[in-house]
Amino acid sequence: MEANKVYQLSMRFSQRIWDLVSDWPNFARETCGKQIVRSADSISANLKEGAGRYFYKERNQFNIYARGSPFETQCWLAKSLTRNLISDIDYEYLFKEFNLLQIEINRMIRNTRNQSN
Repeated sequence: MEANKVYQLSMRFSQRIWDLVSDWPNFARETCGKQIVRSADSISANLKEGAGRYFYKERNQFNIYARGSPFETQCWLAKSLTRNLISDIDYEYLFKEFNLLQIEINRMIRNTRNQSN
């Protein structure tokens, strides 16, 4: 998958989370909601910032940052499920998207590293 498609996938992933969180009660939005939206949004933000970097190593560093954010998001997803803020169906869908993002971001990191050598 090319970098732009990974970026688009990360944008859809974070929008899906935004859509879910926006319907939560105020306390849940202010605590868990803000954290999960922030971590999901940082995936695409880091991918885009890395794409704007000139040097391969610098670009790859932002891809590595982007790789960490889904793990934080996964933690918040698990908490959201445990706290009955999202359904099992939404959790499974987002978990599949999380796995795909991880695979594709890892592929981007490997490809960028190969370009620098």
